[in-house]
Amino acid sequence: MNEKQVHKFVNRYLDATECSILEKSPAHFTVKLSPNADRELTNRPYYWSFVDRMGTEPETMTYLLVTDKQKYEAMANENEAASKARAAESEMDQATNAALNRSLGFVHGSLAAGVRVPREDLYFGSRKLEQLFDAAKTKGSFVYLFQEMDKKSPHPYSSSPYTAWLGVNMRVEFACDRKREEIHCFGVSLATGLCVEQFHDRLLNMKLSPRLPSNVHITRNGLSYNKALNIVEAALERKLKSYDYGWAGDASARLEEELARIKGYYEPLVSNAPGESKAAIEEQFAQRQAEIRWQFEPRVTASAINCGIFHLEGID
Repeated sequence: MNEKQVHKFVNRYLDATECSILEKSPAHFTVKLSPNADRELTNRPYYWSFVDRMGTEPETMTYLLVTDKQKYEAMANENEAASKARAAESEMDQATNAALNRSLGFVHGSLAAGVRVPREDLYFGSRKLEQLFDAAKTKGSFVYLFQEMDKKSPHPYSSSPYTAWLGVNMRVEFACDRKREEIHCFGVSLATGLCVEQFHDRLLNMKLSPRLPSNVHITRNGLSYNKALNIVEAALERKLKSYDYGWAGDASARLEEELARIKGYYEPLVSNAPGESKAAIEEQFAQRQAEIRWQFEPRVTASAINCGIFHLEGID
């Protein structure tokens, strides 16, 4: 994931969570978090429990989010002279501090000093970006959307039929001592039971909205969500059965080789070990066998990444 993709993702997240962007460039955002984003990203449970108990207006945090460190540092170096000039205390600020010093003694810092804004460098693998991914995954694991019509009907009393589709993105993981992942996108019509692949590509060509458009009606569902999910699982199972699993046989052969290798190492140790240490060596042998099986044993797992109900024009 490069810097442009990180920047685009962060921008979409800030828009979706209704954060106030105070300053923006191709390399950074200065943003005041919305209450929802602050709850998800700042790890302040005690503060938010106080706000919820007292019913007070929350004061959310402001962050400097740097999405391209190299470009941001270059911009900062170009403006270094101007920044130094702005950072110097104004003549009025000096007079104010001098008067306070005479009246109250030494006052640390300047009254005109700006509020500290925490900086977070966002790059693939960074802790804060992982927080954003987790928040987006949690909030975006299910959607409920309607297709917007390209043209409004000329007749105000006409109504277009919409069919509900269950869209599911499935992750399939092929794992042994190596690993490969695939993502399969299925859509099932809740009216007819029709199942299509690459459903996400179909949605990319549509304009979707969380609001029900005017002059439409929703057709009655003929399938329950559980039945539609069973159709998705059956379609994925049929697809996976057509794959070549020669890699699994090779992985099983490597597993047997590794088990034989550690068996040849540990069995003499166990047979020659004194009584007080024999149990510990046997436990270590069993643990090592379990680790080897976990690493080399071939397996295929499927899991749902996210899903949604999409009301699309027509009866399919």
